[in-house]
Amino acid sequence: MKIDVITLFPKMFESPFAEAMMKRAIDKKILELNTHDMRQWAWNNYGAVDDKPFGGDIGMLIRVDVVDKALRALNSKPKTQNSKIILTSARGKKFDQAKAEEWSKLDNLIFICGRYEGVDQRVADYMVDEEISIGDYVLTGGELPSMIMIDAVTRLLPGVLGKDESSKVESFSGEKRHIEHPQYTRPQEYEGHKVPDELLSGNPKTIAEWKSKQLLQIK
Repeated sequence: MKIDVITLFPKMFESPFAEAMMKRAIDKKILELNTHDMRQWAWNNYGAVDDKPFGGDIGMLIRVDVVDKALRALNSKPKTQNSKIILTSARGKKFDQAKAEEWSKLDNLIFICGRYEGVDQRVADYMVDEEISIGDYVLTGGELPSMIMIDAVTRLLPGVLGKDESSKVESFSGEKRHIEHPQYTRPQEYEGHKVPDELLSGNPKTIAEWKSKQLLQIK
């Protein structure tokens, strides 16, 4: 999968994707991650990408022409149906595991990271496929939400996890979207707190029934 990120702060993406599973995905060429400094498409010689909003609102907005130039540059080749352009936005639909699974089947994702007071509404209306939020709170920009979504999608790509089967039995996966049952390891007893007897029974049916009862339904 190829993922492109349009951002004012490309260096923010260096450390999170230079370690552990994400680094392995890149090294194994399962993931191609490209960050693009939005200022290369600035509207003036000073590197400005924002401007004052009409209507007298406080703050600054990223301009529509800046985003359009960026997308045109990244989409210089004909766009395939197996790709999406995503705008991080507080107005967007909530990101969830189902969305991660849907995107993991694509060939290309392009993330536009909002900043300041947001992005000119015409970007959302005419230039992107989806507006996505990661929750009902405000962050300083769209970089962290993009990283979270990239992480969630990448770990679902074939070959990224040590055992691909593990992604099929975890929380939020499957048709019913349950939260996974509690899990335990050694020591069997620690400071008076014991592992449930069912897990120690050695009886597959007893263990399976216990696990099934412990699943939590997502509300």
